[in-house]
Amino acid sequence: MHVDYRTSGVCSTMIHFDLDEQQNIHNVSFDGGCNGNLKAISKLVEGQNASQIAQLLEGNTCGPRKTSCADQFSRALKEATAQ
Repeated sequence: MHVDYRTSGVCSTMIHFDLDEQQNIHNVSFDGGCNGNLKAISKLVEGQNASQIAQLLEGNTCGPRKTSCADQFSRALKEATAQ
């Protein structure tokens, strides 16, 4: 399943990723945001279980914001796995 998730409250505007039949994450990319950090997140989560990564990244903040690109990715994963 391919997912395009529109973020809210962060510098990146979209998160794109695929989930396979076992709900493992593949091909993560972000539009905008901190390029190096988001590329690193994409590499670190490749092939990992969506539920575990969502739980790990949930609640991460960025500066004074109550969310972050990682937290938004967690929300996207939760929505995608709930379907």
